[in-house]
Amino acid sequence: MVGAPQEGGWLFWRLLACGRRSGGRQRQVLLFLVCVCVWQSGAERLRYSVAEEMERDSFVGNIAEELGVAPSQLSARKARVVSEGKEQLFRLDPSSGVLTVKDSLDREEICPQSATCTLYFKIFLENPLQLMRGEVEVRDVNDNSPVFPAKETVLKIPETESLGSRFPLESAHDRDVGINGLQNYSLEANPHFSVALGTKKDGKKYAELVLERHLDREEHRELNLLLTATDGGSPPRSGTARIRIIVVDANDNKPVFGRDVYEVRVAENSPPGQLVVRVVATDPDEGSYGEVSYAFTETAEKTRQLFVLNPETGEIRVAGNLDFEEAKSHEMIVTATDGGSLSAHCKVEVEVLDVNDNAPEIAVTSVSASIAEDAPPRSVVALLSVRDRDSGENGRTECWIDGDLPFSLTPTFENYYEVRTTAALDRERRAEYNISVRARDWGRRRLSSREVISVQISDVNDNPPEFSREVYTLWVVENNSPMVRVGSVSARDADAGSNARVTYRVSGEEGEERPCVSVNSASGEVYVVRALDYEEVRALEVSVVAADGGSPSLSAQAVVRVVVRDENDNAPVVLHPSPESRVWWGEVVPRGSPSGYLVGKVVAVDADAGQNAWLSYEVWKATEPGLFRVRLHSGEVRTARAVSERDASRQRLVVLVRDRGQPPRSATATLGIALVDGFSDARWRGGEDEAAAAAPGSGSDSEGPLTLYLIASLACVSALLVATGVAAVVAKVRGARSESLPTFPAAVSESTAGSLPRSYVYDICFAGGSVNSEFRFLRPLLPCFPAGLPPGPGEQRSSVCSQEATNLGEEGDWAAQARAPLSEDPGPRAAGAACAGNQGMELNVSSDQNPWLTPQ
Repeated sequence: MVGAPQEGGWLFWRLLACGRRSGGRQRQVLLFLVCVCVWQSGAERLRYSVAEEMERDSFVGNIAEELGVAPSQLSARKARVVSEGKEQLFRLDPSSGVLTVKDSLDREEICPQSATCTLYFKIFLENPLQLMRGEVEVRDVNDNSPVFPAKETVLKIPETESLGSRFPLESAHDRDVGINGLQNYSLEANPHFSVALGTKKDGKKYAELVLERHLDREEHRELNLLLTATDGGSPPRSGTARIRIIVVDANDNKPVFGRDVYEVRVAENSPPGQLVVRVVATDPDEGSYGEVSYAFTETAEKTRQLFVLNPETGEIRVAGNLDFEEAKSHEMIVTATDGGSLSAHCKVEVEVLDVNDNAPEIAVTSVSASIAEDAPPRSVVALLSVRDRDSGENGRTECWIDGDLPFSLTPTFENYYEVRTTAALDRERRAEYNISVRARDWGRRRLSSREVISVQISDVNDNPPEFSREVYTLWVVENNSPMVRVGSVSARDADAGSNARVTYRVSGEEGEERPCVSVNSASGEVYVVRALDYEEVRALEVSVVAADGGSPSLSAQAVVRVVVRDENDNAPVVLHPSPESRVWWGEVVPRGSPSGYLVGKVVAVDADAGQNAWLSYEVWKATEPGLFRVRLHSGEVRTARAVSERDASRQRLVVLVRDRGQPPRSATATLGIALVDGFSDARWRGGEDEAAAAAPGSGSDSEGPLTLYLIASLACVSALLVATGVAAVVAKVRGARSESLPTFPAAVSESTAGSLPRSYVYDICFAGGSVNSEFRFLRPLLPCFPAGLPPGPGEQRSSVCSQEATNLGEEGDWAAQARAPLSEDPGPRAAGAACAGNQGMELNVSSDQNPWLTPQ
C-alpha cells in the first residue's frame, strides 16, 4: 500500500530545502509555489495497491491515518465509501477508518482486457459535505495457466513444402497479464519442425511452426508433436497442445488472398447478419485442389461469438451485439484451404465505431430522508452524479430539474451535482416533492434519462388551530339532566402529527367560578354540567380554547352560546281575583243587566315563555251555566244573557286558566258575583253566611245571640259615629267659612278599586258583621275631598271623610274587617278614597250608568 499524501509531503520538504540552499529569494518563492502545486496534486487522490485473490475483508488501507483524523470523526461525519460502477467492491469501517475489500478480487474478471487494473472509489463525509477520491491498483497474481483453444491441432502439409515454410498455430490464452502472462512456446524435439515466436500489435505472443527438414510421405505419413506454452510467473505455469501433422501428397499451388490485411469499420449498432467484409482467395489448381474453403484461425473466442464466416463465400457478417464501450476493435485470422490441403492466411481488422447508444446514467449518491419546512434556502437535499459510457460528444451530458419546483442543481466537481432548495418550503401546501432530474447527452440522436428523488417535508408548528365558526349556538331544554351533550365544536390544524393534535378546554382563570359548560378535551363535545332553569338563565356564553400539541403550542378561541329552550314547567298563576280572599263575593252585578255586561276580569300570568305562556280562559263551573261567559284570551267575564229576577242572588263562577304547552298546565280562579237590586240583604247575608262558614265549630244554635250582640254594637257605634262626625264637620265649617271651597277635579269620582271600568265602580263603606241593617245612600254633609287635591291654608293632606273614618277607628274595635278585595293595588284607594280606614268598606256608585241607584 502506498499513500499519496505522504509522498507529496516528502517532496514538499525536499524542494523547500533545495530552495533554501539556492540562496535566491525569487527562486525560493518559485520553488515554494511549485511545491504547493505538487503537494495539492498529490493530495487529490489516495492511492493503494492490493493483490488479487485476497480473502474477503482483507486490509487495503487506513483512511483515518491517511487523512490525519481520528476514527471517531469519521463515524460522527458518517463516512462511507462508494465505488465507481454498479458493484461495491470495498467496505469502510467508520469506527476504525480501515478500508477493506468486500469480496475476493479477481483481476481477470474486473479488467479482462487491460494490462493494468485500477479501481476508483470516493469517500463521502457529511456535516459538512466533503468528498475524497481514491484508487486501488489490483496487482496481478500468477493464478492462471496458458490454455490452448483445442487440445489437438491437425495440419496437412504437402511433402513438397519448401524448407523454412511457416505454419501459424493456435495461440494459447493466459488470463494473467504482464510477466505472469504468456511468455514462451516450446516444441517437443523432432528433426522436421521448430517453433518461432512472434508478437502482435497488442503485445500478445504467437507461435509459428517452421519446416526445418523436407517431409517424405513415404517415410512418415503423419507426425505428432507436443507444443508447450509457458508464462513468466514464479513458479511458472504452462499448458500443452498436441499437433498432428498429416503429410499430403504434392499440390503445386496453394490459395492466395488478394490482400494480406483487410481493414474495415463497422458501427456498434450494426444488426446481426450485416455484412462486414468478404475475403477472397484464389487457387489456380483444378479440381478439388482448386476448391477453397475459409475458416477462422488465431481468433479469440469472444470475437468468434460476434462474427461469423461463411466457409464457402468468405463473407464475414455480424453475429452478435457489438459494443464500442467493451471492445473498440477486433482482429481475426482467416485461413483459405484448397482441396489439396494447401492453405493461405490473411488478417481481418475490424474497428468498431462509437454510436450514441448509451443514455446518461444518473446515480444518487446521497439524499436526505426529509427536510424541515423552515429550512433556509440553498439547503443541500441530495448529491448525485451523471455518467455517459459513450465517447466524444456522445458522452458529453447536461442535467436539469423538470417542472417549476423550489429546487436547483448546482455542479460541484467533475460530473457531480448538488440538489439545493431555492425558496422557503411550506408543508401545508405540499408535503412531498418528487424531484425529477433529467440528463441528456450531446450526440446526434440525443439520449436522455430520468431519475426521481422523493423528498419529504417535515412539519413545523407554524399554524394555529382554526375553528369552523367563530360563534357556536347550541340549544338545550331546561330542566336537563346533568352532563347532557348539547353539541360539539371543531377546530382544524393544518400541521401534521402532534402539531395537528387539537385539545379543547373552556377558557377561564384559576379561582373563577366553574362554568355550567364543559368541553371534552379530545372530541370537542360540549356538555351542560347541571340542570338549567329557563326562568333563571336564558343563555350562557363561554369561550372555548383549541390548542395544538406543538412546542410552543398555538391556540385559537371560539364563543359557545348555549341557549336554554323553555319547557312548560310552570302553571298559570292567578293574580285577580286573589286566591287568598275569604270573601265569597267580589263583583256586584245589577239585576236587569243586559247581555255583554262587563262583570270583571280574571288576571293570570305564566312564568314560561312563548306558547307555554299563552293563556286561554274558559268557564269551568258556574252556579247557573249560560249566565256568564269568559273571553278566551282577555279573561273578561261578561253576562251571556240579560240578568233576570229569577237568577240566584249569589253566583259562584269557576274560571279555568290554561296555557298552550305540551302537556298543558292550568289553574282555576273563583269569582263570587252578587246580583243586587238596590243592594238587598242577599248581599250581606251572603257575607254573613261566608263568615259563619269560615268560623270553625259554629252552629245554627249560636247565630241568634251573636246577631243580637252585633246589632247592639252596630247601633252604639253608629250613634257615636254620627255624633263625632257632626261635631267634626261643624268645627271644620266654622274654621273654613271665610275660605272658598276648592274646585273638584274631573277625576274625583274615579277610583282604581276593583276590575270594573270607572263607570261601574262601587265603593261601599259598611261595618263588617252587619246582617239585617238596611243601608241607604245619603248625601254627605260635606263632599269627601280626595287626599290628592292641593290643600288650602292650614289644611292637612287628608279628606274630611277620611278623618271621620279615622275617628271611628280610634273609638271602637267592635267589628272585624270584612272587606272584599276589589283590587290588588290599594294605593290609589288609600290616597284618594273618602272612607280609607280599616274599619269600613266603600261603595262608589256612578249614577249615569245605574239610574236606579241615585243618591238621596
